[in-house]
Amino acid sequence: MKKLVAFILCMALVITCVACFAACNDTAKTYEIAVVTDVGQLMDGGFNQGTYEGAKAYAEANGLTYQYYQPANGADATDNDRIAAMRQAIKNGAKVIVAPGFLQATAMTTVATESPEVKFIFVDGFALSDAKGNPLKNVTAVVYKEEESGYMAGYAAVKEGYTKLGGTFGGGGTNPACNRFAYGYAQGIAAAAEELNKEVELKLSYKFGAGFGASVELQTQISGWYTAGTEVVFACGGSMFQSVKSAAEATTNGKIIGVDVDQAPLSDRVITSAVKGLSVSVQKILGEFYGGEWDTKLAAKASNLGAADDATGLPTATWRMSKFTVENYNTLFAAVKAGSVSIKNDIAENCDNQEFWTGKITSTKVTITLDK
Repeated sequence: MKKLVAFILCMALVITCVACFAACNDTAKTYEIAVVTDVGQLMDGGFNQGTYEGAKAYAEANGLTYQYYQPANGADATDNDRIAAMRQAIKNGAKVIVAPGFLQATAMTTVATESPEVKFIFVDGFALSDAKGNPLKNVTAVVYKEEESGYMAGYAAVKEGYTKLGGTFGGGGTNPACNRFAYGYAQGIAAAAEELNKEVELKLSYKFGAGFGASVELQTQISGWYTAGTEVVFACGGSMFQSVKSAAEATTNGKIIGVDVDQAPLSDRVITSAVKGLSVSVQKILGEFYGGEWDTKLAAKASNLGAADDATGLPTATWRMSKFTVENYNTLFAAVKAGSVSIKNDIAENCDNQEFWTGKITSTKVTITLDK
């Protein structure tokens, strides 16, 4: 009898320990700040990475837990994959979900509607509404004045001495952010060409940018550009950078302009990058959320950030230009920040047409062609 009692007590202790372990394990898997990535990998040297680093920096500075979630199927992720990732983040205790990329819209609408207690930060997105048209007050958007970064990159490249430039853009001509980058890029090129009284050629392509992934076709196209004399190419579209990088590094001196974050560490061919303050802006919005300002400043709104918020520009820590110096750039940035440089943002819904560029960039010093 004593042995039976001892056995029962031992089994009870084991069950208690298992339950305790499970509870502790559940606690370990509780993450308050979640990042649900866009297509591609987390550490992509671009949009996903910049967003994650902002959330990570804020969490670590404030003693908060954080985790990232990559939707299944990588570049082929569906809305259901994104919904599953967001639901898993909430199951794991997320109070706020940071999700970069306009492709998150449908999934975020679904999950934000069913989880009104969770806050969502839609990076590079827009304000969302539920199926009945009611604004989703637990969603806030962060958008950028990409035309400013594009302008500064194009202006700097021409001032550095490049006269044969290119640009390839994701989204097939309909992605607003890529179009703003492209439009600003062309305006900056035109402004510098006029000041220097130089003839400049600019090739633009949306052809192999229907998505944002690398492809053999895009690499072949850009290789053809470099072979034909193009000196520097603006790689604007996530993992498309890899195709441009491969093409540039197969040439003697092909140069690249990166995008979103400082991509100089990814290749010595990068002369500069048209950056967005992803990390800074994510930290800013998280600070407002945790500061109790969600209802007054963020709910169902979009924060449009630019140079005035230190959210657009060129990185100076890895400067690789010599004729256009950091001092020159600082002067340009100050002018953009103050609004004394006029940069238009009246983009077309679809920029993959020659008529748009011919009608908008009227400088006699710049010839723009779409490479179809």
